[in-house]
Amino acid sequence: MFKVEAIVREDMLENVKEALNEIEVHGITVSQVMGCGVQKGYVDHVRGTKVDFNMLPKIKFEIVVSTEAWADKTVDVISRTAQTGNHGDGKIFVYELKDAVRIRTGQHGPEAIY
Repeated sequence: MFKVEAIVREDMLENVKEALNEIEVHGITVSQVMGCGVQKGYVDHVRGTKVDFNMLPKIKFEIVVSTEAWADKTVDVISRTAQTGNHGDGKIFVYELKDAVRIRTGQHGPEAIY
């Protein structure tokens, strides 16, 4: 089993959800997060005062899939969908999972995620 975590621009939320749905990845968790990367935020003027915005709003997708092939497919779809070619497009992380447990039934492993 693998966990795919993707951090993308806020305006990519619906596009990524639709793209994941098209490849039949349905079990996702979505969170609003804040962070900064290479771009280090941006500078703006608020009521005439210079303000550094170094923590930018992002969307975090967390998806658990059963095989490495599904993880690769999921990563490919997210990267193609969320890519604008500009700084701040985001990052994707893939982790190998030891186990998953469905609380209601006590099932372990891939059976717990479907």
